[in-house]
Amino acid sequence: MNALDPLYNKQIFDAAFNVGVNYMDMAMSLSEPHPTDPFNKTGVMLGDYQFAKSKQWEQKGLLALVGCGVEPGMADVFARYAQDHLFDEIDEIGVRDGGNITIAGYDFAPSFSIWTTIEECLNPPVIWEEGKGWFTTEPFSEPEVFDFPEIGPVEVVNVEHEEVLLAPRWLKARRVTFKYGLGNPFINVLKTLHLLGLDGKEKINVRGVQVAPRDLVAACLPDPAHLGDKMRGKTCAGTYVTGMKDGAKRAVYLYQVADNEACMRAWGCQAVVAQTAFSAVIAMDLVAHGLWKGAGVLGPEAFEPTVFMERMADYGFSYGIQEM
Repeated sequence: MNALDPLYNKQIFDAAFNVGVNYMDMAMSLSEPHPTDPFNKTGVMLGDYQFAKSKQWEQKGLLALVGCGVEPGMADVFARYAQDHLFDEIDEIGVRDGGNITIAGYDFAPSFSIWTTIEECLNPPVIWEEGKGWFTTEPFSEPEVFDFPEIGPVEVVNVEHEEVLLAPRWLKARRVTFKYGLGNPFINVLKTLHLLGLDGKEKINVRGVQVAPRDLVAACLPDPAHLGDKMRGKTCAGTYVTGMKDGAKRAVYLYQVADNEACMRAWGCQAVVAQTAFSAVIAMDLVAHGLWKGAGVLGPEAFEPTVFMERMADYGFSYGIQEM
């Protein structure tokens, strides 16, 4: 189980293959923007390194289950369930993530890794469309207001995320997107970091010390793992699916809401950590008991979804389905 930042995915993924064990992660190998047209064309996409080696894993009889936290992971399971049980035809699979969490004492403090936050929010977002395939847009593009259960309306924007790279490999839809509720203050901080070059990953010389600007930013900010007691509010992760069922238009949101104070009381960890960890543990449970099995590099969409969703309630991590 690889629970490190995706910066280390290649090495751990290859090590698992070399020693002959199954592998799982919660975020896929990193992308690289197109060298000349980054806001229209894809370069190296999330997971490309791993999917390129799928045949080798398959020939060895090993399973690499990639992108199986909450998003990606649970959201992909929801998409597969929607295809299997809720729709005859799907127009769009749109992962939508938003919340109303505040952190006492901080004007800016990400609720998960700032290194990963910068990576996924400032990279060109990827969209998939039938007949066009994968393409990119400007960061924070196509804003829309989404009404989240138990939270209310939140503006969400396009962000680079694995679901868009996973879902079209197994599911049939006309469009696949990922949008995240960042908020204008958060977006403005990220834009400023980029403007100043503080999002850079390459080390620079600072008075004789070699340091990556992004590592410096991360060191200046509080560790998200230790912010739980200062966080208030809820976060919602889910998959919004539109299409046709029995000749009529349908729109459904499959979701999981985590209340931070409830998570702290029950498990001693903040809501974003709990959502991600529960999804990964459920997937590990299913693989360990032979309910999810296969060989090659596979995403959550490749597996039967109901066994995952049934276990969510068993783990105290129940989901909801809302007609929109």
